[in-house]
Amino acid sequence: MVIKASPDKPCTRIVTALVCNRHPGSDVTQHMEREWLFCLIPLTIGTAFLSFGVYGLRRAKALRRSGVTARARIVRHDVVRSDEGAKFYHPVAAWTTRDGHTCEDSSRFGRSSVGSGFRVGAHVMVRYDPQAPHRFVIEGWDTRGVDLLFTALGAVFTGGTVTVLAVRLLTL
Repeated sequence: MVIKASPDKPCTRIVTALVCNRHPGSDVTQHMEREWLFCLIPLTIGTAFLSFGVYGLRRAKALRRSGVTARARIVRHDVVRSDEGAKFYHPVAAWTTRDGHTCEDSSRFGRSSVGSGFRVGAHVMVRYDPQAPHRFVIEGWDTRGVDLLFTALGAVFTGGTVTVLAVRLLTL
């Protein structure tokens, strides 16, 4: 007996799968595997963004709570070029800790331009961790905005992907 399969008729697909010793849902299974793998992309990006943002917010909170304030001077700017050729300036602040150690570190945030308050030689205030002075913020330069943006985007990507996956699982 010859069965002529028609891809647009579900019954003939199942019969064809049974005749060919294939599981009737194997095409669906392979399709779902690709969907699951595709969902890993926004889930991974969302988790990374969320982790980066939450880490930055927790670090800023810890510095606000137990950090020490010191007067610093901008000694130079580290210039970082993006792949597109844009320049980002990271001010390097130098200060002396309460116990007399001299510190000189670059801000973790860069901007495309430097305001007059952050030019080389400008005096600024830094807030640093007394146990790890390399963990610091330059008051007025380092803002919570970037950390909040990463946290919000990470929450949207992660929450959205988990919601889509949950709906897909419940409707299988």
